[in-house]
Amino acid sequence: MDEDAWNERPPPPEMPSRRLLYPQKVPLQSISVAVAIKGFVADVVSELRYKNEEKIPLEVEFVFPLDAAAAVYAFEGLMGETKIEAQIMEKEQAQALYEDRLAVLEASVFFVRDPKSRDIFKCMLGNLPPSGEATLKLCYVQALAPEPDGAVRFVLPVVLNPRYALQGSEESSFVQNIPRVPERELPYKLSLSATLHSPYGISHVKSNCTLTPLQYATEDHTTAQISLTEGYCLNRDVELLIYYKEVVRKPSLLLEVGKPGADPGSLMGDHVLLLTLYPSPPAPKPGLNATGEFLFLMDCSSSMSYSTRSNSEATTRIQSAKETLIFLLKSLPLGCYFNIYAFGSSYYSFYRKSVKYTQQTMLESLRGVLDLQANLGGTEILQPLKLTLYTPIFLQVFVFTDGEVSNIDQVIAEVQSHSKSHRCFSFGIGEGTSSYFIGGIAEASGGRAEFIRSKEQMQAKALRSLKCSLQPEVKHIKLEWHLPPGLEAVLLGSSTQAIFAGERCLMYAQICGQQQASRPNIMVEYIPYSMQGQTFTEKMDFRLEAEENDRLPVHRLAAQAVLKELEETRSTAKQQLVLETSLSSGVLCAQTAYVVVNMERGETLQAPVEFREIPNPNTSTLFASSTRGWRNQLAQTAFRDLPVRAQRGRPIQGFPKVPTTCIKWFQNGVVNNARKNKGNACKVCTFFFISPTANESLLLRLVSLQNADGSWSLDANLLSILGLGEVVQTAWTTVLVVLWLHVHFAERSDIWQLLEAKAVGWLHESTGPKLAECVKAGNAFLGCDVSAEVFGL
Repeated sequence: MDEDAWNERPPPPEMPSRRLLYPQKVPLQSISVAVAIKGFVADVVSELRYKNEEKIPLEVEFVFPLDAAAAVYAFEGLMGETKIEAQIMEKEQAQALYEDRLAVLEASVFFVRDPKSRDIFKCMLGNLPPSGEATLKLCYVQALAPEPDGAVRFVLPVVLNPRYALQGSEESSFVQNIPRVPERELPYKLSLSATLHSPYGISHVKSNCTLTPLQYATEDHTTAQISLTEGYCLNRDVELLIYYKEVVRKPSLLLEVGKPGADPGSLMGDHVLLLTLYPSPPAPKPGLNATGEFLFLMDCSSSMSYSTRSNSEATTRIQSAKETLIFLLKSLPLGCYFNIYAFGSSYYSFYRKSVKYTQQTMLESLRGVLDLQANLGGTEILQPLKLTLYTPIFLQVFVFTDGEVSNIDQVIAEVQSHSKSHRCFSFGIGEGTSSYFIGGIAEASGGRAEFIRSKEQMQAKALRSLKCSLQPEVKHIKLEWHLPPGLEAVLLGSSTQAIFAGERCLMYAQICGQQQASRPNIMVEYIPYSMQGQTFTEKMDFRLEAEENDRLPVHRLAAQAVLKELEETRSTAKQQLVLETSLSSGVLCAQTAYVVVNMERGETLQAPVEFREIPNPNTSTLFASSTRGWRNQLAQTAFRDLPVRAQRGRPIQGFPKVPTTCIKWFQNGVVNNARKNKGNACKVCTFFFISPTANESLLLRLVSLQNADGSWSLDANLLSILGLGEVVQTAWTTVLVVLWLHVHFAERSDIWQLLEAKAVGWLHESTGPKLAECVKAGNAFLGCDVSAEVFGL
């Protein structure tokens, strides 16, 4: 059967399905999630509890999200008092078996992945009798990524946003027709408990949800437990940030014993190891000038007007993206080229072609960024991507989007086809962002993906990606294994993953051979990369005991890596290998599905089966109030003589000047009362007229005043921020700002490091030997003691 037909399965014979969007009684009672996090690996068991409180038998459909990196490896059911393990089968065979049992009125379950998106799954529970109960247990494992501050991040996806379908498209996804209700009206509840383990000790846990106090199970704090408190509403993904007492950035190796009874020489029968590397060759520090081209694609679809969080007072998605884009524009190196694209159902660029980064083009672009709105309809990113990627110049592409698209495979394929000419750094904004889409376009081009749930996260992660884009690419890690005689290490999965200096890299290997020792001595030598004739080599020596784990998380992750690499090919032989690997490992793929069949004959159902869809929370009404006080700061300072943007929907050809009347308004500080006098202002300037808020960002205000070359010029606004009186020289002002950042925002250095690098570079060019005197005087003036090493002295 063609994959496109899966979402439109015909009803079983002689059992007409009556689709009710949202009955008063929904069979799904609760979702209970147990997470075991060990180091950088999470093993998850999710239980779905059903009870039919109606007087008729039901067929129940539940569509829900999982992370695209999750490896689903087990599924089982409890029908009444009977425990039944699911079988993983070829998809056509599994569905045929499910429908056969449905037709003869026997209980059955069908679990399958959405053919259009790897992060969406559907569970069909058939023939649930009146008063009948069922518990379905889903098991999956995934590797966890570290955050910029060293935390290990686990996310349980809960929100499943609609995916925008292209006009006239025949493609369909499981999510298109899901009934949605306000989260307060959801008839089922979610609970989560997590067991944490790390030999480095567990310090604390942060979350976007309310948690119970952290309970340590051991005196050395290497094991702890934590849970969601009661009353959690399913209106946001559950995010846990686990902080270990020691920030782990050193190579490690985990060796896992093979599955008892599995064939020796097979993936599941042999030992498998997980090697964690942190390649750290000397990376050039970003300087004042650099070549290269940067493109920024900003999603301006209607859904970007929604809040980044469930709180109605939170910042909108587009507002967070715009503020972050300001940080990125301020951090670009002089000498590079750049352009900005806004896309939705239509798209336009700020310039006909990329322009050189100067003070003037930076200010012009900032003016345009402030004018961006979430008013371009649906999310159609394919055409602007095609336009930007057809270039002989190597590009660094930054994409900001909420990821609500349906033609994901087409977009990823387009990015993949141009992977040699660009790197894509993607940012998924808000709850329910598609991990398959955001991660897929980054991975296809050798870039990196980030998922944003707050403004602060976005700024730090965007600057981290910009730092990566300025690094030379780390390619072709060469591993040399030194193993006991008779053993061989075979790498599994993709060897072409993007690697950045200092960033974590995961690699899997199967230990093949007759002597599967329990305590092998393993030495690994690797060459991270060579650049300009230099190579960087590191050696690691491990002596460890192979761990036994009946759930085999490392084996499942290795199988997922193999499947992911093979699924990208269209070779018949490799597709057959995909099927064989999935069936032998239990890890679900596009060709397979789980089916649970109760072979015990019960009472024959006397009524036709009714169809029920489990509703998802409706988050599309979560609009946020504007928090844009910083725009007044920009209006009063950086844009006094700045030309404005052209008409929306057309590339900018020329910039008319801002009228003098408006400039006087900004200079006289009457923006706060501008709404009363809106008729006296030009239409292109009215977007500035937004009252400031009490919590406007002091850091963003300071960043907005930096010049393109890295310096800060003295004006009243800067003096008010620094709390200073009279100062004259730009160099002296720039020194003071750098010192001030270290004193007041040291904990946010991940946001302003690139800004600082530009400033220090400019100071060296402009002041020469006088810089040391300026730094000494600045420390004395501000009453601080910032090291001169900060300034490269």
